[in-house]
Order: sequence, then C-alpha cells, then structure tokens
Amino acid sequence: MESLGIKLKNTREEKGLSLRQISLETNISSRYLEALEQENFEVFPSEPYILGFLKNYSDYLGLEQESILSLYRSQKIQDQPIPMDELLREPSRLPKVLAVIGIVVVVLIILTAGAYLLLNNFPQQETAPVVAERIPTEYFLSGNLFERRLYPGDSILVNGENDQYRLFFTSIGDTVSLSTPRGLVMLDLGQEQTVDISDNDFVRLRIIATDFVRNDNVFGAHLRFEQESLPQPQLVDPEPFTILPLEASIPRDRATVILTSPNAMPFILQAHFQNYCFFRYEILFEPNRAGRNEQYFQRSQEISINAQNGIRLGISNAQAVRLQVIVSGRTYQVETGGAGEVVAADLRWLRDEDNRFSLVLLKLE
Repeated sequence: MESLGIKLKNTREEKGLSLRQISLETNISSRYLEALEQENFEVFPSEPYILGFLKNYSDYLGLEQESILSLYRSQKIQDQPIPMDELLREPSRLPKVLAVIGIVVVVLIILTAGAYLLLNNFPQQETAPVVAERIPTEYFLSGNLFERRLYPGDSILVNGENDQYRLFFTSIGDTVSLSTPRGLVMLDLGQEQTVDISDNDFVRLRIIATDFVRNDNVFGAHLRFEQESLPQPQLVDPEPFTILPLEASIPRDRATVILTSPNAMPFILQAHFQNYCFFRYEILFEPNRAGRNEQYFQRSQEISINAQNGIRLGISNAQAVRLQVIVSGRTYQVETGGAGEVVAADLRWLRDEDNRFSLVLLKLE
C-alpha cells in the first residue's frame, strides 16, 4: 500500500502540477507541501497545521479526505516506539483486585441510593444548569502581532495612520468568518490570507486560523494577526502624466485599462516566468531609480518590481511570463500578448481631463 507522501506526490505528478503552482492556488507554502510529500512532519508548528494542510491538499488533488487522514494517523501510530520492557513485564494482579473492589463499591452506592429514595418517597426535582452568557470582548492590535483564542462577537481594533478599523469575529462553520471594513473574510483551518482593511491608510493584515472545531462556536478559534503597514502614497508631480483624455491621446488598440482611481498610487508588478525568457524593465519618472535592468529568466523564477508612476517593459516572449499588478491590496492580471510575441510596453498611470487616473498597459511601436 502506498504511503501518505508517495500517494500525494504520485497524484500531483499524474496531474502535471508543480509545488509552486499548488502553493499559489491553495495559499499553502511550498515548504509545507514538500514536507507533506516527504512525510517530514517535524517542520510544522503543531498537529492542527498538519491536519489542516492535509485536508486542503487532498481536496485540491481530488483525493478522499478521510482516506488521507487515515494514512496519516496509521503512520503516526507506526512511528511511535514500542517499549520492550512493557511487553516483557509479567501482568500484574492488581488491576483485577481493583476491579472487584470497584464493583463492590458501585453495588453499595446503588443500594444506598435506592434505600434513600424509598424512605423519602418523593421525586427529586432537577435544577437546570445555569450557563453564564459570555460578554463579547474588544481587543486592540498593539504593535504588529496579535495572537489569541477569540469567540463569536469579539472584535479587534486596528489603528491606522488616519483612522481606526474594527474587525468582528462573526461565526464558526466549516470556516471561520470575520467581518472587516472591506468585506467578509473566511478562513479554513491552517489557511492564511492577507487583507487590506483600509480605504486610504494602506493597512494590511495577514490572518491565519491555527485551531478551531468546525460548527462549534463554544470552543472558539485561535487566530493570529500580523500587521503590514504599506508606505503611504507620495504626491506625484502632475508633469509626468498625460493631461489629455485617454481616449483622445492614445489609440484604443494599443492601451488596455487595468483600473481607474481618483488618485495615482504606488503599485507592485509581479512577474512569474513559465519558460525561458529575456525580460527588461525600466522605472519611469523616478530620477533616483533611473537605468535599465535586464536578465534572462528560466521557468519557475519570479521577480517583484515596485513603482510610483510607471514601468517600461521589454519581453522576448509574451506567453513565457505571467504578470500581475498589486494596487492597494488588490491583484489584477495583466495580459501582454500571444505566444512568441515580442512586447515593448509601458505600465503607467495616465490622467484624463476629469483628473481621474487610469493604470494602463500601453504597447509601444
């Protein structure tokens, strides 16, 4: 019978999936996925992480969840050493003696209780247990880290540069549900999410659910919060931007609008290489970062580029790299061209006559 790690690895390879691809789609670190396939459970902080990641990984591969968990439990039992001195020791008679004494005591208790009920001859009234209602607690995220067991109704207050933001722990079902100023967040066991909770403070929280019992609000959930304070957007000199309307200044067949915003703001371009590719980039309108950067990249490599105003790109094969832009905590996919297409383009902010800004991909001639 296949072991746990071999079954996971064989199933993944049969589906033609890489650890990197699965990590991106399940939010499970590649290090933990590799540890599961190698049955190296010592790298995990605790057993709830192992169980949670096994459930998510088996679901992603289309494997039966209970079968995978049974393999893990069987292997865990097999890995525990058997104490030989316990096997060789002659059984003690003490347990039998204690069992007889226990039976006698139970019989005496039953007889005494029966006699008491007969003598008093009235039914005993049952008093319902008094359950204290828990009062929701408000916590403050001081510093960059907060870790605690929370219960439905509890809230967390996070300080931003200009305002305060409140998160509510709403309920526990198949997942943990949190209400944030930007919407509902749902976390499975061991799952990690990064959410932007502010409109203009650029406050991010990395949240992970490390322990909870599904559909059980009484037990609560152990949650970990890590705060990431992003740099505030700098005021950009209007001069670098195109003042004419986008429709009038740039042909539609050369410009793709990624998003529109009342203000221009810093962004991150992430490039994930699927194949061998020559990649060149140049930061626009930032004199202190002037200069061209170019390199040959191979499959599975990646690069992240921070920019205030724009980036000029040169790509030898558009299909060899997958691009995505992160702005204010949100991710947008960027399509540059087809297979074998050589691309020269600007990814930049443009301003129209209504003083609204658009982040566009502008192909250059």
